[in-house]
Amino acid sequence: MAKIVLKQEDKLSFKLNHLIPQGGYRRIDVYFLLPNEMGINPQTLTEEDYFYRGIQGKRAYYSEGLHLPLVQSRFASRMKRSPDEYRVNLNLFAYQFAKAFEKDISNIQQQIEPQLFYSALIELNDVAKSIIKKFRRNAPADEKLKAYFNNVDNYLSWFSEQCCYKALSKRKKSNEFLDERAEIIGFCRGEAKYRLENGYNSPRTLLDPNRIANKMRLLRRLIEHGVIFKEQTQQLGKHQKKIVKGTATSLVMVIVLSMIFFAQGELKGLTYALIAVLSVIYGFREIFKDEFNNTLWRWIRKGRPKWSRNLIDTSNKQIISKQRIWLDYIKQSKLPIVVRDVLYRRRPQNKQESILLHYRLDTRVSNKGFQAGYDRMQEQIYFSVRPFIRYLERGTGAVYAEHDSKISKEAIERRYQVNVVVGLKDDSAKVVYQRHKITVNRSGILDIEAADIFSEIL
Repeated sequence: MAKIVLKQEDKLSFKLNHLIPQGGYRRIDVYFLLPNEMGINPQTLTEEDYFYRGIQGKRAYYSEGLHLPLVQSRFASRMKRSPDEYRVNLNLFAYQFAKAFEKDISNIQQQIEPQLFYSALIELNDVAKSIIKKFRRNAPADEKLKAYFNNVDNYLSWFSEQCCYKALSKRKKSNEFLDERAEIIGFCRGEAKYRLENGYNSPRTLLDPNRIANKMRLLRRLIEHGVIFKEQTQQLGKHQKKIVKGTATSLVMVIVLSMIFFAQGELKGLTYALIAVLSVIYGFREIFKDEFNNTLWRWIRKGRPKWSRNLIDTSNKQIISKQRIWLDYIKQSKLPIVVRDVLYRRRPQNKQESILLHYRLDTRVSNKGFQAGYDRMQEQIYFSVRPFIRYLERGTGAVYAEHDSKISKEAIERRYQVNVVVGLKDDSAKVVYQRHKITVNRSGILDIEAADIFSEIL
């Protein structure tokens, strides 16, 4: 059974991460239970506004076991392929190297024992040096291809150095591990010297941290070319919306003209009374025209997807996946029964004091078009809470306490708890749900806590 991971990305967003096999199907449902006191509703935040301002995604090829030894064994041979495939293979290798190095460094940082930390970091460092050495031995002779190689070589060298420095910066310097620390720093200095000798970066860029960081960010985007899928998102129902608008205007005009003919029949001739009645009729027409049009449009589009998206491999122009997207405010009765039971069993206040925003994503992955060596795609969906907390009140008030007859005052902040239920369905007949409690204030996300996990058999 497939699984999905929800975790905090930064102060103002969280992300969902999951894998879809080639030729597979996946449906994701995200239910936001927003407390009424947050002031979120279709009038203050429309579905379209949140879709374009609050939801982003990244889709790419995925390789099983993102660790440097596996990257070495799987991708080192790709550098020997034809020149036409060189840039794609180069980018695939570099992207996997960066992701694997970042993941392995993150795992090492979780080591509490210093001895285990330094031994694991040195071992990883040795693997990285071996891969980089073999990679540089395969430098192309063609000047055009050499430019691609230099960009990737420059980025991987800088990225490896930065990851090692970051890992060391989070450990206190100890005399017991000076030799191990010196070995890691020696690798970083060697990479810095290598980039300097090859003239990869100008002196002005090297002296400005902002310039070097922005340049490496650009190189990372160039590396992602051919790995990160291009997205073509289209809003559905544009032509249908024009027809609905014309139909609504026609129906309103029928009513207005009927009222005008009736008024002319009752009020003979052009009189002040007739002018006053016509003014009132046209006033009501302007008031109800847009409201009637919006109501009719919502009724027709109810339950239908609002957007479609194609994911395209930028190198071979193949459509890798097609997606359909829903985003609607829904009533409590539209929640799946199993979700309602879990939410309201111990939390009856949620039923009365929250508004529901439902995001649904259906994905169908193609059986063809995948690059060689890949059989899955990874999708990361980022949800921003900025549109939710924009109008929240800042924390005000205080809590008083007494100690030894002295009264103390402590300022408090106002916090809100948003329940987020994520449902996941693939080709099996079982839907798995997981509830998370997200605590936010005016500044952003304070905490994300995983709560209930439950399932529903279709």
